Amino acid sequence: MNRQKKISIFSFFSGSGFLDLGFEKTGYDIELVNEISAPFLEAYIYSREKMNLSVPRFGYQNLDINEYFTGQRKELMKHIKEVREENRVVGFIGGPPCPDFSVGGKNKGREGENGKLSMNYVDLIIDMKPDFFLFENVKGLWKTSRHREFYEEFKHKLHSAGYCTTDRLTNSLEFGVPQDRERIFLFGLQKKKLNKTQYQNSEILDFPWENQIRYEMDEIRRVNWPLVDDFNPNKHIICPNECIPELTVEYWFQKNEVYNHPNTYDHFRPRAGLTKMKSISEGDVSKKSYKRLHRWRYSPTAAYGNNEVHLHPYKIRRISASEALAIQSLPSEFELPHDMSLSNMFKTIGNGVPFLLSEGIATTIKEYLSLNKMI
Repeated sequence: MNRQKKISIFSFFSGSGFLDLGFEKTGYDIELVNEISAPFLEAYIYSREKMNLSVPRFGYQNLDINEYFTGQRKELMKHIKEVREENRVVGFIGGPPCPDFSVGGKNKGREGENGKLSMNYVDLIIDMKPDFFLFENVKGLWKTSRHREFYEEFKHKLHSAGYCTTDRLTNSLEFGVPQDRERIFLFGLQKKKLNKTQYQNSEILDFPWENQIRYEMDEIRRVNWPLVDDFNPNKHIICPNECIPELTVEYWFQKNEVYNHPNTYDHFRPRAGLTKMKSISEGDVSKKSYKRLHRWRYSPTAAYGNNEVHLHPYKIRRISASEALAIQSLPSEFELPHDMSLSNMFKTIGNGVPFLLSEGIATTIKEYLSLNKMI
C-alpha cells in the first residue's frame, strides 16, 4: 500500500501562527517560519511551546521577505532542495500585511510599503517555484477596482510562470467561526504537476472551495439574529431558538472557558470612557468604535486597531485577549505571552486568519493534492 507523500510548508508573514496552526493540525509539516515583527514571532514561539509543538526544522526567521532575494536566497533554496530530496511536496503559505488594500486602512494600494509586499511574495513564489502556494488578503484587494487591477496583474505573472490558480472571497462564518470576516484566498499549483490535457489551454483550477464549508451564507443571513438589547451587566439571556449556537460569541466564550484562560485578564483598562461604555446597548455595532458585541450573535471582523474598540456583551469593559482568541476560533490551549504588550496582543489577534477557516482550507488543499495524485 502506497503511503501519502508528506507536505512541507514554508510560512511567510506568519504573525503569531494562526494560519500555520490550521495547516499543522491537518497534517502538514511547518518547516520554516518567517515574520518581521519580533513580538509576533516571540508569541508564535511561545504558543507552540505551550501546545507542545515541535520547532520548525529550519527555524524561526525574523527577516524582511526581501532578504530571500539577496543574502538568504541560497539558504532558502538549500532548504527547499533538502525537502524535495525526501520526495516531499513543497508549499508556500502567507498573508502579506494588508492596510494598503483595506477599505478602512491606508488604501495606498500597490504604492504603499505593505502593498509592495504582496508583489514581493508573488516574486518569491515565482523564484523558488514551490509545488503550490496560498495567498491571503483583505477583501479590498478583490472588491476595489484599482486594487483589483493590481491583483489581476500579479495573477497574470503567476500564470506566465507556470502556475494555475483559483481564488475565492471567503467569509469565516462559512467555516463555523463566530465572526463576519471576508478575505480573499488565492491558491496556485504548478501546471506541470496537473493533467496536461485538462489544463493545456486554461490557468483556472477546478478547486472545490466549498467542500469544507459548514454553513451557506444565505442560510446564515436568513437567521433572525437578535439585534440590540438593553445593556444590563451580568444579566442572563437565553439563546434564541433560531440562532446557530456555534456562530455566537457566547458559545465560544463557554467552549474556550475564556474566564479561566491564561489571557483572561489581558484587556485594556481605560481611565476614562466608562460612562460611554455603559450607555451602549448589547449588540449595538453601528459605529466604527465602541461596538458592543451581542452574546448570541457573531462578532464583526476582529479588527482592534485604529481606535476600533469592541466591548464585552455583558461586562463593563473591552473584550480580553482570551475572548478575542475565541472569536478567532483558536483552540482553548492557544495562549499569548504575558509580557507581550496589549497593543501587540490585539494587533496580532486581529491580523490572524481564523483557525477554523485555515483548517478548512488546509483540508481542501490536501484532498485536492491527493485527487491529483501529488501526495
